[in-house]
Amino acid sequence: MEIILLFAVFIGALLAGVSVAPAMLLASIIDVVIFGIPETLIAERVLNSINSFPLLAVPYFILAGVIMNRAGLTQHMVSVSKAFVGHFRGGTAQVNVATNMILAGVSGSASADCAAIGSMLIPTMKREGYPTGFAVGLTAAASCIGPIIPPSIVMVIYGSMTNLSIGRLFLAGAVPGVLIAIALMGYVAAVARREGFPRHAKVPWSGRFGIIWRALPALLAPLVIIGGIVTGVYTATEAGVVACVYGLAVGVFVYRELGISDIPAILAEAVEMTAIPVLILASASVFGFLLTIHGFGPLTVGFIKGLGLTPTQLLLVVVVVLLIVGMFLDGLAALLIFVPVFMPLVPAFGLDHIHFALIVIVTIMIGTITPPVGLQLYIAAAIGRIPLNQVTVWPFVWVMVAVDIALVFWPSLVTFLPNLLLGS
Repeated sequence: MEIILLFAVFIGALLAGVSVAPAMLLASIIDVVIFGIPETLIAERVLNSINSFPLLAVPYFILAGVIMNRAGLTQHMVSVSKAFVGHFRGGTAQVNVATNMILAGVSGSASADCAAIGSMLIPTMKREGYPTGFAVGLTAAASCIGPIIPPSIVMVIYGSMTNLSIGRLFLAGAVPGVLIAIALMGYVAAVARREGFPRHAKVPWSGRFGIIWRALPALLAPLVIIGGIVTGVYTATEAGVVACVYGLAVGVFVYRELGISDIPAILAEAVEMTAIPVLILASASVFGFLLTIHGFGPLTVGFIKGLGLTPTQLLLVVVVVLLIVGMFLDGLAALLIFVPVFMPLVPAFGLDHIHFALIVIVTIMIGTITPPVGLQLYIAAAIGRIPLNQVTVWPFVWVMVAVDIALVFWPSLVTFLPNLLLGS
């Protein structure tokens, strides 16, 4: 009864147009009041959920992403991508994916990548004759690479929830992220050939070396961030600070795109972008804790174990469930609600924790571009100035789902790199 009421109020609030975080809080408050749970639980859970050293990485990486976008690093990454893949058929679309893959090593935020790259490339693609729906759908899909290739804000949150090594999670995401990028570029190439999308003039190697040299400070950013974590020089949280300092140094002294007068606007944008995930995190913590004390986890585990599934079949069920959930729930909220529910299944089915984590994270990121509730989809559609029903997104969703299923059947695609660099 308690679980039914909790979900009924939550879903009812969503249908009434309430956003995710207030809907979870409203459902939690009503549940606490009706069933006589101490009201102080809400304040306690809200405070404890955000009072975490690993979670300090979230605002730092968001701030680093804002700094690097304003410092000109993103434009230089676009230039490098254009020099190497712009001459392919559908060149600007290929540049879109390639730039997202490079930028993924800096910001860790799909929303930030979608806004930064979309604002530059969606208008360009429209001018070159790409259908607006295609340009918007591709931009939204490619931005999902951001939280899969390290660093990743989603992985920081997952690691803080489950006590898994954030460094190991970061490394585990590298191969899946690159595979998704390759799959998207392959699909773009097929569509571009069929539709006759334009290509750019091929840049000679001498010109490419010059572009790389000018972009070298930007291209070194992922190495500075990830290299320090892998070698143990600093933690993921400290890496966020290093990323901010590095971005400022490059923006001020190398590219000269930033000045003292830009700092207030940068901080304001970072605070605004940080407030949303932190509010969802705090609200989902209360909601998830109530599900825990009402026994939702054991009920779910008992039901799934009773189905007699194999470990692979279980992972496929998790993928299907999270894809459906992602259509109606914000990605971060889905992560915070369902990961505690699914975690007991990992040892029960003999699964690898890192492999399971990446399956969950990739699937949740796919959910962020599926209508009707897809955050990246809304951002890209707003930039392209078209309604959601005109966005061509489902082909990209199925391409990413195909990679996700490949990860289910071949765990070594996930575990190879962290086991190689950090030991098994």
